[in-house]
Parts: sequence; C-alpha cells; structure tokens
Amino acid sequence: MSTAKTLLQLAGADLNPAKLADATLVLIDIQNEYLEGPIAVDGAQAAVAAAAHLLKAARAAGTPIFHVAHQGKVGSLFDRIAPRGQLIDAVAPLAAETVVEKTLPNSFASTDLHALLSATGRKQLLLAGFMTHMCVSSTARAALDLGYRVTLVADACATRDLPDGQGGVVPAATLHKVALVELSDRFAVIAQTAAEID
Repeated sequence: MSTAKTLLQLAGADLNPAKLADATLVLIDIQNEYLEGPIAVDGAQAAVAAAAHLLKAARAAGTPIFHVAHQGKVGSLFDRIAPRGQLIDAVAPLAAETVVEKTLPNSFASTDLHALLSATGRKQLLLAGFMTHMCVSSTARAALDLGYRVTLVADACATRDLPDGQGGVVPAATLHKVALVELSDRFAVIAQTAAEID
C-alpha cells in the first residue's frame, strides 16, 4: 500500500509556513467566551499564549494584523457589550489594528475582511484562533476560494468536546487534530507551533 499523502503533497505545493514579512495575520474569535462557561475550549490558555507570541512577532515584523470577533445577540453567547464577548486581554488589538465583527463562522461572510486584506497587497494569510473545527476551518476554506494561501498555526488554535450523535463525546483533542488534517489536505499549510513562524 502506498504512503498516504495530501493533495497539496501530490501537487508538489510549497508546504513551508508563510513568513511574517510576506503575510497578513488574522486572529479569529480569541474571545473571553472560550475561557469558561458552556463553550470553553480545551487548552485555551496554551492556545492564547501561542497566539500572543505570534501577535508579538507580527507586530515586531510590521506584519498587517486583523482581529476578528464574533458578534452574538445581547445577553447571549458572544455578547460584544459584555465581558464574555470581549477579545482576550493577552491578544487585545492596538489602536492601529482593525477589528472585524462577524456573525457567521466564515470570517469573510458579510464582512469587509476580504477588502481589507486585499488592500495590504498580500496573498498569504496566517490564521489562528477559536474554534479549530468551526470558524477557523470555515475561514481557511473560504480563503482558498478567494485566492489566498493559508498557513494555520496549530498550537494557537483550540476547540471543545462535541457530542458524537450516538450518545458519546468526541474529545476536543481529536476534533482539533482531525480539523487540522482535513485542512492540510488542500486548504492550508499547517505550522505546528507559533515558534515556527518567522
């Protein structure tokens, strides 16, 4: 039996992570909602620390940076007026950094993110955030359709346990791994750690 390969490998694609000098950083939904409560993600603090490391490096390199925040209804999940909906302090935007508000998993849907990214003149994206299987995945998939080359930073992403529809639970670590593998087939280069990005 032949060795399993991704479509990107079979196509001979460049599998090196994007470099800060050539890319734009997009941090997706790194909000307090994911630290505790009904949708707290597994390994949130470690993922936030990795995202903060990536953000610091991007700022030092002069990389364009965009923060995406999910906007829910007032009094519900992702209430942007309440503390739960705020971006986590460790990755809070500077005044010069743009925050894009979204209401759907795909960060491009009904937002101006594509126009903002296009204005940078850069076609490589570095993505990180929450949740790996949901908004990060949706954004990475849509980015391919829009002509971007995506690098996903694995340790700066995380997700949560989900019911498996059969009375059991799929652990967050498994969902995270599977989401990364799915994306690596065609949609994104996977950098395992923020430390790999230079």
